[in-house]
Amino acid sequence: MKSNLFISALFATVFSFAGCNTSNASPKNKIEIKKTETANATKIQVALLLDTSSSMDGLIDQAKSRLWEIVNTLTTLKYEGKTPEIEIALYEYGNDGLSEKSNYIRQITPLSTDLDLISEKLFALRTNGGNEYCGAVIQDATKELKWAPENSSMKLIYIAGNEEFNQGKISYKEAISTALKNDIYVNTIFCGNKTEGINTFWKDGADRGKGKYFNIDSDKAVQYIATPYDEEITKCDEKINKTYINYGAKGAEKKMNQVMQDQNAKKVSNANYTNRAVSKSKAVYKNESWDLVDKAKQDPNAISKMKKEELPDELKDKSEAEIKTIISEKTKEREAIQKEVSVLAKKRQEYINAEAKKTKKQDDLGNTINSSIVAFAKVKGYTVEKE
Repeated sequence: MKSNLFISALFATVFSFAGCNTSNASPKNKIEIKKTETANATKIQVALLLDTSSSMDGLIDQAKSRLWEIVNTLTTLKYEGKTPEIEIALYEYGNDGLSEKSNYIRQITPLSTDLDLISEKLFALRTNGGNEYCGAVIQDATKELKWAPENSSMKLIYIAGNEEFNQGKISYKEAISTALKNDIYVNTIFCGNKTEGINTFWKDGADRGKGKYFNIDSDKAVQYIATPYDEEITKCDEKINKTYINYGAKGAEKKMNQVMQDQNAKKVSNANYTNRAVSKSKAVYKNESWDLVDKAKQDPNAISKMKKEELPDELKDKSEAEIKTIISEKTKEREAIQKEVSVLAKKRQEYINAEAKKTKKQDDLGNTINSSIVAFAKVKGYTVEKE
C-alpha cells in the first residue's frame, strides 16, 4: 500500500459520449439491477466510490472542500428547461476495518437527495490500510443501487485511487462492461503521476467505461477566492435556517444535523461555508422528510394527514388553520431569502471567474470534476445556466 494515500470522492464527471450508445445491447446481456419503481423526472445520479485505505486524508480534505461547489455546478444543469433531481450514493472500499467477505466494501448511503446526509457521512470517514478491489466495488454499485430508467438521466460512477486498478478476484473489465450495458458510465481519477495511472490500468478503466481519466495531486490544499459577497450570503444562511420547522420522529435530529453540517463546512473554510449556503438556497436542497415547509410544497394536504404527535411541541396546541398560516409565512420568508442569495451568488461567481483568470487554475478534485460535469452535460443534451 502506498503511503501517499488516496481516496475517491465526489461526483459526476464527463465521459466521451461519442460511440457510447448502448441501445442495441442484447437484453440478455443486461444484469438485473435495481431501478426506480416509477418513471420519475430526469435525474443526475452519481455513485462515489471512496477508497478509505491508508492515509488518504489529503484527498478527503479536497472532497470536503469541494462538495458544495460541485453541488452548485450540478444545479446549473437543465434538461428541457427543467432542473434534474440530483442523487448521490457513497461507497467506501479498501478499508481493513470492513469485512473480508464483502471485499472490504461498504455502502455508506444509497442514491439519495439528502445532501446533509452525504456531508455528514463524508466528514465521518476514517482511513485504515487495506486491499483496494476496484472491480468489486464497481460491480456492487452497479447491482445494488436504484438507477433511473430514463434515457435523459445521467448515471455515473466516479472512482479514485492510487493503487493498481486490477486488484481482486472480480475483473474490473467485466464489472465496467456490465455497468456500461446498463447505461452507467465509469470515470476514474488516479491520485499521482499521470503515466503511473496509465500503467496501473486507471486510464484503461475509464476508456472501457466510456468515461474520463484524470490524475491529480491529492495532497494539495484547496485554494479559495474570497469575495465581497461571502459575508452577506452567510448571514442569509443564518436567516434561512430559522424558516425550517421540523416534524416526525427524526425531525429534531435532522434539524440539528443541518446546523452541524453548516459547522463542518465552516471548519473547512469560510468560502466552503458560503458554497454550502448557496446550495441551500436552491431547489436541489430539499428536506421534505423532516421539514414542514418542504413537505407542504410536496403535498399541500400534508398537515391534514399528520398526527398531533408528529408535530414539534410549539405547534401541538395549534389548530390546522393556524399551522397552515405559520407554514405559509415561513415559505414566503424562505423564498425571499433564497432570491436574495441567488442575486448575491451570481455576483459572487462573476467575481470568482474574473479573479480565477488572473491566476493559474488549480488542478484539484473539485475543479477536475466541475469542468468534466459541464462538458458531459452539453454532450448529453443539457443546457448550462450561468450562476
